[in-house]
Amino acid sequence: MESPSEKRLEIITKTTTNNGIKCKERERAQQRGRRGMLLGIGFWMQGFRCYPWMAVIFFLKDGLHLDPSTLQILQNSANLPMVAKPLYGLLSDSFYISGQHRIPYIACGAFLQAVSWFSIACLPPSSISFFTITINLLLGNLGASIVEVANDAVVAECARQPAGNSASSSSSDLPSFAWVAGSIGGVMGNLLGGISIERFSSQTMFLFFGILLTIQFFITISVNEKSLNLPKSKSNHGIRKQFLDLLLVLKKPDIYQPISWFAASYAIIPALTGTMFYYQTQHLNIESSVLGISKVFGQVAMLTWGIVYNRRLKSIPPRKLISTIQAILAILMVSDSLFVSGFYHRIGIPDSLYVIFVSGVLEVLYYFKTLPFSVLMAKLCPPGCEGSLMAFVMSSIALAFIISGYVGVALASYVEVTETDFSGLRKALLIQAACTVVPLFWSSFIPESPKVEIGKKEE
Repeated sequence: MESPSEKRLEIITKTTTNNGIKCKERERAQQRGRRGMLLGIGFWMQGFRCYPWMAVIFFLKDGLHLDPSTLQILQNSANLPMVAKPLYGLLSDSFYISGQHRIPYIACGAFLQAVSWFSIACLPPSSISFFTITINLLLGNLGASIVEVANDAVVAECARQPAGNSASSSSSDLPSFAWVAGSIGGVMGNLLGGISIERFSSQTMFLFFGILLTIQFFITISVNEKSLNLPKSKSNHGIRKQFLDLLLVLKKPDIYQPISWFAASYAIIPALTGTMFYYQTQHLNIESSVLGISKVFGQVAMLTWGIVYNRRLKSIPPRKLISTIQAILAILMVSDSLFVSGFYHRIGIPDSLYVIFVSGVLEVLYYFKTLPFSVLMAKLCPPGCEGSLMAFVMSSIALAFIISGYVGVALASYVEVTETDFSGLRKALLIQAACTVVPLFWSSFIPESPKVEIGKKEE
């Protein structure tokens, strides 16, 4: 039999152990809460960027009186800072600021964005030129791309935590959480944008967004990176070593093949966003509030997609899922050609109804395959270069979108579509649909079931 003293000692030991376990659980919960707050705000703000951009598009059309091609060129050229994302990723992976290599970059990006939008907001509308707004939009997108790189790196780092880690289950849901947060931001941004564009000036909308960015900046600098419990990285070797590591990773077929397919699947499709915007507003006289509702519906579709993917579709092989989305995209483009030809109007479907539902979904369907692809790349990404590799992936996509925009301008010129003559738009949409089908012929570049490497990267 145990003596009373031994029983007391056993009770004290169990109590101490239980208290220690509870303490660790509370600490992990706090870490997850801080991580969720930081990423939630970051991705929500990324989604909410559509709010000031709605004002920008109408200002370019009605204020500066740009034609569809020039508007689309400016929209795509403003995304050029996104192409340099690998550089931001290399900096984030290699250079620590006060012992932190993610938080300072998020704060810096938020600050640059706030400066750009405050600058546009403070200028009188009559003094804003094409050059002035271009410079400020470039600065804003530079800040946004830095924030996106750091946020994507945090998600990738956490998603790669070993299966035995107690935080791995919640970390594996981070890509979906980020997607949902961004979608909610997009819903709110488009909804408020559609309302605000008719009630407030563009400068007021720019000012409001600048204030939100300032709040994000102060929240970010109040968080200590150590409190997020990010996986320890041994990648602090300097930018040259990190660059060489990135090159080694990109030489692997299971890395460069899906990236090249994914980028090509965007670049090969001629974007006709500027032309469709003018067609809807100039030719069909669709009101800005209807366009806002259309974008809201699209963002709701994105939010629903994130939830459905996380609960039902995560186990589907990436190749099958991404290829299916690509095929649906082509089908909806053919539907758009029928819409432009007046088919739906003749069978009794109002133009505004089609714009809200079908056009709203088509506009965001481009991004549906980004979620399964980002999950795929997070699993394939070797430890230590999460920031640089994910940044390279995002920059490839950004460059693909820019190329797509320029090709779309060339296509619109080829079929002779202008702001007043849309007779060639149906032909352009059919060409666009045909281009969308082409990447399906080499979809074997996308792996069926990626193998996750937990080991360290080569020194």
